[in-house]
Amino acid sequence: MNKSIDVKFDEQHIWHPYTSMQSPLPSYPVKSADGVRITLENGTELIDGMSSWWSVIHGYNHPVINQAITEQLSKMSHVMFGGLTHRPAIDLCKKLVELTPKGLEKVFLADSGSVSVEVALKMAIQCQLGRGYKNRNKFVTIKHGYHGDTFGAMAVCDPVNSMHSLYSDILPKNYFIDAPKSKPNGTFNLAELDELKALLQNSNEHIAALILEPVVQGAGGMRFYHPDFISGAKAICEQYNILLIADEIATGFGRTGKMFACEHAKITPDILCLGKAITGGYMTLAATLCTDKVALDISQCEAGVLMHGPTFMANPLACAAANASLSLLMTGEWFEQVKQIELGLRDGLQACLELETVADVRVLGAIGVVEMKKAVNVAEIQKLFMQYGLWIRPFGKLVYVMPQYVISKQDLTSLTSGIVNTLKAL
Repeated sequence: MNKSIDVKFDEQHIWHPYTSMQSPLPSYPVKSADGVRITLENGTELIDGMSSWWSVIHGYNHPVINQAITEQLSKMSHVMFGGLTHRPAIDLCKKLVELTPKGLEKVFLADSGSVSVEVALKMAIQCQLGRGYKNRNKFVTIKHGYHGDTFGAMAVCDPVNSMHSLYSDILPKNYFIDAPKSKPNGTFNLAELDELKALLQNSNEHIAALILEPVVQGAGGMRFYHPDFISGAKAICEQYNILLIADEIATGFGRTGKMFACEHAKITPDILCLGKAITGGYMTLAATLCTDKVALDISQCEAGVLMHGPTFMANPLACAAANASLSLLMTGEWFEQVKQIELGLRDGLQACLELETVADVRVLGAIGVVEMKKAVNVAEIQKLFMQYGLWIRPFGKLVYVMPQYVISKQDLTSLTSGIVNTLKAL
């Protein structure tokens, strides 16, 4: 007989993301998950509107990924990547080189999204050292950005509007410019590049790279902006031999309607960070890719090697899951799925604009955002969503969803109508 989950122990001893131990937000015990549904211990079924923070793009308990992990488990679950290699890692890196923008030829496999950003920042600094720039150890980024919770990543998150302002006095100091305001489907205002031009003209001797989330800024505000900013920024960076790092941890693998958000801008970044959906949400894994030129310059700096090496780098189980997930993407079915989700989100969330409490509604690819005029009470609004059979976790003023690509039209309608009805009830 199965014991019930000890929720009281969880509440008293286990830290959950961004939660107080004095007055923690409720955590609901999960029994199982399948397709787009999470089943709680009490039998309640919830349509997951979060894809477990962008990652479970093919749905839970997918037979193809299950089989890949099971087969790999019978061979080896892990082996160190220092001095050894294995087929799952090689196959995965082949797929990543094939799928990502042309020119990204070198792959570093990391543990998590934040670590992939740390690796990218190290790559940029070592690359500039290899090019003879000894003082290029700072970064420039756009405000409202979010790149992770580790210290290097926090240092390029928005210093005011991010979750990391508590650490501002001890984080490395970088350069922050205004985030572009031009909308993806509108006309791009060229003047939005002026601040970057002036900064690089005056301070390029200190700057290793520009890092940004292309087209969609995630946890820093769920902001969408015009891809011409990215192509313009890339051209400006090239004038001064500054690298462009594209953080596609949240946007990669089809979420914005392109396989990678950089494709909206028709550019290849010097360095690309990937994570979240890379394994279909099964296991933690990330990747940092760079061009041959960047890799060569890193190899010519004093160290001669890239100074990073995680214990669980290229974990075979995670690589097997990623290979299966990417194979599903490579069928091309995701493209039509995301297109239909975008149409459904636009149609279903439109009614939110009629509510006095709503400031904006925006949709891009399989991302839907309702921005409220005031911050919502997370515990209160989640209970309301659950009455409609939905799992949605807002933050601040943002009620947002990023459904799994396999969601049915009926479930997507349930998701959007539940949001509308919940916000009406607030």
